[in-house]
Amino acid sequence: MEPAQQEEYRSLRDTIRERGTARVWVFLIGIAVWAALLTATASLAALPVATLLPLLALAAAFEAVFALHVGVERVGRYIQVFLEEGSGWEHEAMAFGRPLRGTRVDPLFTTYFLVATAFNFVPVLLAEPPPVVIELSVVGFAHVLVLARMTLARRAATRQREADLKRFQELKTARESRLPG
Repeated sequence: MEPAQQEEYRSLRDTIRERGTARVWVFLIGIAVWAALLTATASLAALPVATLLPLLALAAAFEAVFALHVGVERVGRYIQVFLEEGSGWEHEAMAFGRPLRGTRVDPLFTTYFLVATAFNFVPVLLAEPPPVVIELSVVGFAHVLVLARMTLARRAATRQREADLKRFQELKTARESRLPG
């Protein structure tokens, strides 16, 4: 590997490490902010529509985690295709495959976000007086949209690694075909 490529490799590996760490912190802080907002709105606001504020914070935290994950994966595939010569960390990590049952992790923390979204709806169900149908429908629909987004993002994330790898390989092939031989 040439010195410029070596420097690019180091820089990109640093990016992966930093974004991976940031993803965990964004999750933890996002859940803490959501819990604080949910507690505050449940104790101070009697309106079920007030649950939309903590829901927004929860959805924003999920989107930030998702964006960090997508970026890390994309950088990893770039390294694999353009900087590693048939072997290296990214190649070996992909070849390793799925780990043993029970040791798989969810880099998006989707289960926790889904459970938090369900908990976010509880104050709506416990509201006194009970919410009117239109209010229940609007607030419920917002929660369903967030749940659907999280589920679809998780599904997309499971396919991203192979899709990005294929696309970077196509880009590399196209670039090599344009270079003078």
